[in-house]
Amino acid sequence: MSEPGRASDVRRAGVLLHVTSLPAAPDRETGDLGDEAYRFVDFLAATGCSVWQVLPLVPTHEESRSPYDAPSAMAGNPALISREHQAAHGLGDRTALDDRQREAFAAWCDEHADWLDPYAEFTALRERNDHARWTTWEPDLRDRDPDAVREALGPLEDRLRDLRFEQWVFAVQWARLREYAASKGLLLFGDLPIFVSLDSADVWASRGLFQLDQEGRPTTVTGCPPDYFAAEGQRWNNPHYDWDAMAADGFAWWRRRIARQRELFDLVRIDHFRGFEAAWHVPADAPTARDGWWVRAPGTEVLTALVDTAGPGTLVAEDLGVITPEVEELRDRFGLPGMKVLQFAFDGNPDNPYLPHRHGEQSVVYTGTHDNDTTVGWWSQLDDHTRDRVRSCLVDPGEAMPWALVRLALASTARLTVVPAQDLLGLGSEGRMNTPGTGLGNWRWQAPAGAFDHDLAARVRTLVAEADRLA
Repeated sequence: MSEPGRASDVRRAGVLLHVTSLPAAPDRETGDLGDEAYRFVDFLAATGCSVWQVLPLVPTHEESRSPYDAPSAMAGNPALISREHQAAHGLGDRTALDDRQREAFAAWCDEHADWLDPYAEFTALRERNDHARWTTWEPDLRDRDPDAVREALGPLEDRLRDLRFEQWVFAVQWARLREYAASKGLLLFGDLPIFVSLDSADVWASRGLFQLDQEGRPTTVTGCPPDYFAAEGQRWNNPHYDWDAMAADGFAWWRRRIARQRELFDLVRIDHFRGFEAAWHVPADAPTARDGWWVRAPGTEVLTALVDTAGPGTLVAEDLGVITPEVEELRDRFGLPGMKVLQFAFDGNPDNPYLPHRHGEQSVVYTGTHDNDTTVGWWSQLDDHTRDRVRSCLVDPGEAMPWALVRLALASTARLTVVPAQDLLGLGSEGRMNTPGTGLGNWRWQAPAGAFDHDLAARVRTLVAEADRLA
């Protein structure tokens, strides 16, 4: 057995399914950390898969529900708490904890105070201000004047305690699920967005680490130039980092952030890894991301801090999009696996890095990601010439989609193959999780009750075994 967390030591298979996409209880709008999460772990174990990949577990803003636009980069999403498990484990009422529970709660709050206290204060003040962005708050609260914040929070002490308690309950439930997954031989694979939301506790509490004007507004915002996903590029609207300020204390903020992720996960994907080499700066008043420019980042210094804190063999680079030799060199210097997406492979370019024969062991291969259409939806949009190119690479050219592409992904030389759950369920575009560049209607897909059954597990296990991925 490989060292815990070093997924690249052996051939493995995994499934991408966010917790919100688990089948929901009848009275819930989203999946959670209750019984269905444990059933999914059992399903994965039955398939022979040894990795469960999820999207960020952070809270989400009310309007978007995007885990990549969060009011905290450190907190857990309270919507994922199982109320049934909370009651069953005697954690339903903060005021009714026994002595042991109170001690555990207090110790956890002390251990996580560096992010927990700003998160609770920010959330309580945001609620007090009708969920308005902090940049619109009265200046003393916007600027986090200690006396003004203390006075405003005085009447909100119970709410602050509830917010901290909620985070502890999330931590307890996630730790139990992680322990159960480990008992089944599963690694949990998380996702760290490289940028954080402007409207977040992280930026409000640490303004000096970001490129903001005196009123807290970004001078430029994040995004990416025109690419496969968006002809006008994408405006993500996050503030950019002040790398000089971060370097002054040895990138302590990044060390705390990755340590928090490793507390939750065995493996962590760094979303938009190329931003550590250079990031796309878009004028704050520009209508699209087309008119941006690249600005270099201190990639070597930041990655040194991240790898030193996270430990070797635990990070994966999301290296999709506009990738330069400098980005590849940075990834390879730190021995990070990159990503290979089969849906990107068949444009007719013989040098396409996503073609199966170009993968290499030090990579993670996907049929598609949460930003892609499902394989069935993708296949339905291809022209005949592209379909012929795909068939020329398939293990069995006559096999139907999505199983033909799943089989091809599993056959890859890459040490880790991850398949979105929607592909295992054979779903079309109705199962798509996110369409980049669109603001509404994303992040809402859920698996129906009973979808992950014994017959599906047996079918997947046969393919995983044939590909020598029963880790």
